[in-house]
Amino acid sequence: MAMNSVACESEGCHGNSLHVPENKVGGSQQSVDGRGDHQKKESKKTWGEWMLDAKHFIWNPETREFMGRTARSWAYILLFYLIFYAFLAGMFSLCMYVLLLTISPYVPTYRERVFPPGVMISPHTSGFHVVFNASEISTWSPYVEHMHRFLEAYNDSLQSTKNIECTPGKYFRQPGNDDEPRRACQFRRSMLQNCSGIEDPTFGYSVGQPCLFLKMNRIVGYEAGEGTPIYVTCEVPRGEEGDLNSVKLYPGNGTFDLMYYPYYGKLTHVNYTSPLVALHFTEVRNNRQITVQCKLNGKDIINDNNNDRFLGRIIFTLEIGI
Repeated sequence: MAMNSVACESEGCHGNSLHVPENKVGGSQQSVDGRGDHQKKESKKTWGEWMLDAKHFIWNPETREFMGRTARSWAYILLFYLIFYAFLAGMFSLCMYVLLLTISPYVPTYRERVFPPGVMISPHTSGFHVVFNASEISTWSPYVEHMHRFLEAYNDSLQSTKNIECTPGKYFRQPGNDDEPRRACQFRRSMLQNCSGIEDPTFGYSVGQPCLFLKMNRIVGYEAGEGTPIYVTCEVPRGEEGDLNSVKLYPGNGTFDLMYYPYYGKLTHVNYTSPLVALHFTEVRNNRQITVQCKLNGKDIINDNNNDRFLGRIIFTLEIGI
């Protein structure tokens, strides 16, 4: 009996000890939840209160702070950034100055990536498609106007005034310092003969026999052909050879004379005009799109690189309607 009473008492004591904390815990949870709900209700602000807080943040009249900083604090931080960015600007200017001291404005330091030369044609057209109808002036007049503007620098009178006559077949080397001015050889418009636009102002477009100009890119110090003039050939890479037949080339059967090389750069070779080769298509099959490829030929010339269609060659299409 004593053991049972002791057991009962222990169980009762154990039960009371468990029950009381549960009530206490529950009460504490309720009190916490109640206080949390009260805090949530208090934390909700109206739009007006938000605006008031923002206005107070921008300017606090009690502490005389603008956006959380006093006038002295703003002065210190602005002075710091002024000195910091002035230092950065000075360092950048010093680095650029030192860099420019090592670079010549007259001769490029590295020229390996510009060899060999590429070529371009004029008039420049979108997608390199020359399409026109000889009987409709509006279809070819933009080409003609562009070519007249392009050849203004090659007018005979202008070339005779600014440039000198040189010896054909020889490089026109001009010794001296890199900053010394150089003379340029004459390339007169009349040298383009039937494609000069002098006798035929339409450059053959009015009769379905158009002219195009081929120009080799300028490279400072480049002596084209290594003593042998570079010449131009045109062909039909895809299609029938009879679509193109013969192409007349001016001047000198489509050669770039050696006397126009080397080129000394735009700062010293001021009046230099690049030599041209005129392509006169006199026997093109009409009413058909023809792909034409014109290539440079000579020493140190690459004209078969499939990754660059302008390296030593130019590919374009002709479509002439009658």
